[in-house]
Amino acid sequence: MDQNRKAAIKLTIARILAYLFVAFFVILCLFFFYLLLISASKTNFQLQGKFSILPGSNLLVNLKNALNDTMINIPVGMMNSFIVAATSAVLTTYFSALTAYATHVYDFKFKKLVTTFIIAVMMIPPQVSAAGFVQLAYKYGLTNKLWVLIIPSVAAPSIYFYMKQYLEATLPIEMVEASRIDGSSEFGTFNRIVLPIMKPALAVQMIFSFVASWNNFFMPGLLLTKPEKRTVPIMISALRSADFAKFDLGKMYMFIFLAILPVVVVYLLLSKLIIKGVTSGSVKG
Repeated sequence: MDQNRKAAIKLTIARILAYLFVAFFVILCLFFFYLLLISASKTNFQLQGKFSILPGSNLLVNLKNALNDTMINIPVGMMNSFIVAATSAVLTTYFSALTAYATHVYDFKFKKLVTTFIIAVMMIPPQVSAAGFVQLAYKYGLTNKLWVLIIPSVAAPSIYFYMKQYLEATLPIEMVEASRIDGSSEFGTFNRIVLPIMKPALAVQMIFSFVASWNNFFMPGLLLTKPEKRTVPIMISALRSADFAKFDLGKMYMFIFLAILPVVVVYLLLSKLIIKGVTSGSVKG
């Protein structure tokens, strides 16, 4: 009995320490969002003065100033960013999963070579191929078009690698063969059987792809020159480079706060599947 009691006490202490550890990092992560929110509620004069963790009373004024700014159009910029990020995330995850399914299920010549080549592309920095792509875009008049940012993002070797590892751990070949015997087409098998199995992995990579595309500044900064085609990172950069006499920190923090909201919403919508995907991969691996 004494040994069982000691073991129970140790287990309870370990759980308490684990909860405290997790709670500390949760508070630490949320604290930075709180700082951003209170910064968005203060005036430019207050932000340049003494630091305070108490919120200000200028939240609605900063929101109005940000929405009425003549240099940028926040609703248009957020809509452009959302179109690029959401479409890129959906297409990237779907076609990466489709490619991973093909290399996992089918046996064909040079199969290992194809997989090795796709993984090797991960080693090439995107800046290396950007110069030639931007030159082609300007040559054929493809600038200021959102789909020019979406199409290249479909080929994502890192997402393909993750999807392939996930399929190897979760999808038995016998299930695919059984669906073929039942008369299912290849795309029907993938869309109706394989994709539901991959929901956790799709959610994980979709949120990562969405955030990466939403925060992308490099390619949009090179290809989008018209104000009505700008995305959120370009608009934030335009605010930072404004005239110092007209520079308003409160308005800028408000814009940053508005820019983060869609990412938070997408994460909350997919959070259960994300957690399930991360944990299931570690358990089944």
